[in-house]
Amino acid sequence: MPQILRLRLVPAALLLAGLGSIAGCNTVTTAMSDGLTSIITPYRVEVVQGNVVTREQIAAIKPGLPRTRVRDVLGSPLVADPFHAQRWDYVFLIRRPGTEPQQRSVVVLFEGDVVKSVEAPELPSEREFVASISRPASTDKEPKLELTPEERQALPPPAKVAATEATNLPLGAVRPYPPLEPQ
Repeated sequence: MPQILRLRLVPAALLLAGLGSIAGCNTVTTAMSDGLTSIITPYRVEVVQGNVVTREQIAAIKPGLPRTRVRDVLGSPLVADPFHAQRWDYVFLIRRPGTEPQQRSVVVLFEGDVVKSVEAPELPSEREFVASISRPASTDKEPKLELTPEERQALPPPAKVAATEATNLPLGAVRPYPPLEPQ
């Protein structure tokens, strides 16, 4: 086989091997003695849309409350349709890796400029909401913070520094600075 042909085949073979290893665009797993272990996982975007409305916020919205106060408590509505000016929709959606997706919709109906009624599903409290979006604790064991006596003995001894050299060593980083005044 000519030398030039061999030189062209090597990069092509490497490229094909690399493309083949990531072709699935999914998690690649390998069998280990303790089970299947994930090697490559694609990045998953965290999607949060709309307003988080909690049980405490809905409790503050009563019939007769003005629109400005509703906006202060719940924020700007996600949907405020000019053709349905008497209705504000607060929609919330969150998709976070490692947690269950959540979707809720709250509708505030107005009569004139005051609240007529509120249509809302069973909403979580602030604490329940934070707990529901928190990722589960990692099951990995804690990192090792200290060496055992056997591991310490196996370390190489530190380099000896002469007593005169140790006293002349500067503390901190040494940086050459230009002179402040011309000499």
